[in-house]
Amino acid sequence: MTAPTPVPASHSDAILDRLMALHPKIIDLSLDRMFRLLAALGHPERDLPPVIHVAGTNGKGSTQAMIRAGLEAGGARVHAYTSPHLARFHERIRLAGQLIAEPHLAALLQECEAANAGQPITFFEITTAAALLAFARTPADYTLLEVGLGGRLDATNVVDRPRLTVITPVSIDHTQYLGETLPRIAGEKAGIIKPRIPCVVGPQQDEALRVIEARASGLTAPLLVHGQHWMAAPDRQGMVYQDDHGLWDLPLPNLVGPHQVQNAGTALAALRQLGATEAQALAAVTRAEWPARMQRLTRGPLVAAAGAQAELWLDGGHNPAGGEALAGTLAGLPDRPTHLVCGMLNTKDVAGYMRPLAPHAASLTAIDIPGEPNTLPASDTAAFAAAEGMTATTAASAREAVTRIAQAEPRARILICGSLYLAGRVLRDNG
Repeated sequence: MTAPTPVPASHSDAILDRLMALHPKIIDLSLDRMFRLLAALGHPERDLPPVIHVAGTNGKGSTQAMIRAGLEAGGARVHAYTSPHLARFHERIRLAGQLIAEPHLAALLQECEAANAGQPITFFEITTAAALLAFARTPADYTLLEVGLGGRLDATNVVDRPRLTVITPVSIDHTQYLGETLPRIAGEKAGIIKPRIPCVVGPQQDEALRVIEARASGLTAPLLVHGQHWMAAPDRQGMVYQDDHGLWDLPLPNLVGPHQVQNAGTALAALRQLGATEAQALAAVTRAEWPARMQRLTRGPLVAAAGAQAELWLDGGHNPAGGEALAGTLAGLPDRPTHLVCGMLNTKDVAGYMRPLAPHAASLTAIDIPGEPNTLPASDTAAFAAAEGMTATTAASAREAVTRIAQAEPRARILICGSLYLAGRVLRDNG
């Protein structure tokens, strides 16, 4: 495949806007559109460096970031595909360790747009095709693919023979597409398992694990399951990882929160399958970066609004499991009054997200997610919080909320949370 001809800078946003108009009127999870476009592009999915395919409800991004950090510490060049982006679309596509450059992205999108010839296709499908095209044309040692939604019919599930598949914890989310029950959702996630290809399985509820095990058995795919083939746990001031090959005694992950120990374990089990050394394991847990996952903000106008004595944090978790993980993180932080600034989508289980957070929150200030048509109105978010026992109010913006909280309690821990879309807007506005 030949490289695309560069086009002028700043074209990608305009092309992405045009691609949104091709979206089918009715969403049906299907790979037909994806395979049609990939055929028109010369099947780049067949020319990728060895693929590690990551699915799951929670922890996909953090786990993938740790796998990438470990591989790169061993000198590997790694492609990575993630979604959604936070501040700029370019974050979704990392070529051999570097975010894709604007002229390259614009040229790829233009090429995919021409190959699609105006036929219905989802935004995620056509941009995934652009990522696969970039990965096929750029030399690397590995390709990390994060599932967008589900797994079985996700646009990333077009690789016949990945090197490894990974399934992080499965919980209830996206029920309108994946089903109402945990076994149904687990079945969709398990759709990335391929015949005779090893699959690393993070911590699961029993009913989800049974579905994953049945799928793997039918495909003769070896499983490496948390609690059976490997374990990870906090130990003194660090963590320990152990499997049949031995034990790694490591620091706690630099990604904040007790749930990150299990995400690290999943990443380490994957790295072990890829032949990683203990030095790479150390890098995986200490060098990984993943924005908006309990991220401490240290500069920018929002930090200035919070004042010198306050802490300002940002987290993009948005479902009940994300709320549980965030509550566990707050429970482990030094004692300080915690005030939430929360904006959520109207498609989420808002009560399920807030319930575990309520005991840790001195208050919740609800806001709309700016520019997001599916935002839950701030008044509704506040009503959900009040129903869970929180002191709740509303504000017109994150900055207004932060300013008001800091004026009332200068030493507050202020946590902006509830949605990755809100987190992205905060990161953009905060510079």
